[in-house]
Amino acid sequence: MNILRFITAGSVDDGKSTLIGRLLYDSHAVSHDILHTLERQTRNKENGEVDLALLTDGLRAEREQGITIDVAYKYFNTPKRKFIIADAPGHVQYTRNMVTGASSADLVIILVDARQGVVEQTYRHSLIASLMGIKHFVVAINKMDLVKFDETVFNEIVDSYKQLASKINVQNPVFIPLSALSGDNVVDASTKMPWYHGPTLLQHLEALPIQPVDLQTPPRFQVQYVIRPQSDDLHDYRGYAGSLRSGELQKGQSVVVLPAGIETTIKAIEVNNKEVETAFAPQAVVVHLTDDIDVSRGDFIVPANEVPESSVDLEATLCWMSERPLHVGDRFLLRHHSASVKAVVKAIEYRWDVHQYTHEPVERLGLNDIARVRIRTARPLFFDPYTQNRNTGSFILVHEHNFDTVAAGLLHELPAPEPVTDFAI
Repeated sequence: MNILRFITAGSVDDGKSTLIGRLLYDSHAVSHDILHTLERQTRNKENGEVDLALLTDGLRAEREQGITIDVAYKYFNTPKRKFIIADAPGHVQYTRNMVTGASSADLVIILVDARQGVVEQTYRHSLIASLMGIKHFVVAINKMDLVKFDETVFNEIVDSYKQLASKINVQNPVFIPLSALSGDNVVDASTKMPWYHGPTLLQHLEALPIQPVDLQTPPRFQVQYVIRPQSDDLHDYRGYAGSLRSGELQKGQSVVVLPAGIETTIKAIEVNNKEVETAFAPQAVVVHLTDDIDVSRGDFIVPANEVPESSVDLEATLCWMSERPLHVGDRFLLRHHSASVKAVVKAIEYRWDVHQYTHEPVERLGLNDIARVRIRTARPLFFDPYTQNRNTGSFILVHEHNFDTVAAGLLHELPAPEPVTDFAI
């Protein structure tokens, strides 16, 4: 499927919601009834223009304050491609929401106010996008109309961001000068910046080659529900339902059930109540196995020759999402999609300084801190490193008692075992 998933990020009032609204409006992706509603809601504005930010700022509090709080998702398509857009909030206190939106994005649009240049949130959002595995960066230098479309201002911001990007290994960011309010270089090319010869934002989004990552990674199927109708018609029916996290599974394929480690073969695969020979990520499927095996919610069914890593000692990048600080020794439930296991934070190795992109030692983590930690689980966790598989390399930490989600994590490769040295006695 030719679908591009992207997220917009930036500081407060950089124009993220207006930019998305302009994309939808100028690409004719807004229905007539919604346009009529927007015109009615903004009829009292002095300039009489439609407030395009209202297309994404759906919460009442957002409209009252003129800011984005939640992550808003919008869908639209052009003749060339389908798009899924996540509009992330700009306030520091809602950084955790940006992490949620970035987890499934192929591309990030970092908005920079041409009057302000690179600011703290530019550093923070760029770091998060990089850590979340996003490969494609667009730096949209917005509000060029407020600096009289000055090329010098644009070049200074480009130079400043390139220095930032080099510190977190962001490769080949694309810079586009635009005005979301007036539509310059968003969908249609602007005549007010003759010095810019690159694509408009939509032209770049339509032309960007995106590979289906889910199909390039090893097959990973995690059981969400065991189907046993035990009815007269389906007395012996036993199916394992869930979403294929990555790769593809085939009827007759040799697989292993984890954590039991029992090998078997796939007898049948159902998609939408119909048997198929092959299933692809991210389809919801029901898998039938040749052998009668005890399989439970959270178990993995994977190819016998492509088993994921397994350990009780994990290393991860953690984004702390709770106002209550994290201390070494705190205990949680670690939820790895359908699987849940008790876990304890054994160490905080360092915290990222979002201003300098350096590591600093800390004894605890506060709200929105990003850190490298070590975690121990009560039983082995089967996973792929996040850099290899974003679906099976991510997890959340949940409070044991009130079940609040307190952190999102990205799993790293297991360290190589230390060599064993024989000592003469």
